[in-house]
Amino acid sequence: MKSIYLLLIVAALLLTGCTITIDNKKNSVDTVPYTGKALHLAVVGEAPSVREQQVKFSAITLEELLGSQSLEADYDAVFIMKEHLPEAADARYAKVYKTAGLPFFFIESKKSYMPFVLEDVAYEDIKDINNGVYATGYFNSEGKWEFWGTGLHNDTINSTNIKSAYSRVFEAINNWPQK
Repeated sequence: MKSIYLLLIVAALLLTGCTITIDNKKNSVDTVPYTGKALHLAVVGEAPSVREQQVKFSAITLEELLGSQSLEADYDAVFIMKEHLPEAADARYAKVYKTAGLPFFFIESKKSYMPFVLEDVAYEDIKDINNGVYATGYFNSEGKWEFWGTGLHNDTINSTNIKSAYSRVFEAINNWPQK
């Protein structure tokens, strides 16, 4: 009887290890990489290091967001990296986020998506939210807005957890309401 229980426990551990590996020593979780369709993403700032080969990043500036008439045609989503968040919350960009027809992801925003879509609020005016979200997604289609977020395992910042979070973001982009 004990050997049956032991066999069940070993089998359960092996099956869970196939999809998620948890390393308590490093406080990391290494999830399965995104395997969906190829994605072309615009990024304001330095492109993140990711595991996926089918994800391509193209650098753009915030000014290019204002002048582009083809964001939706050219990209699957836009990432705005942490160092550009205060400037990206300027009121002149809010209309772009609301009308571009594709999701925007604000990486490491401690203020959610609100300072980016509210034209009369400055980035500094919004209090930090300790909700454990690493990447906040926002999408507005025909007046219907949606938002999404993903965090890091145990709120631990390390390469493994960050790459796993990006894999979840890519999956969300792949499953986002079609344009």
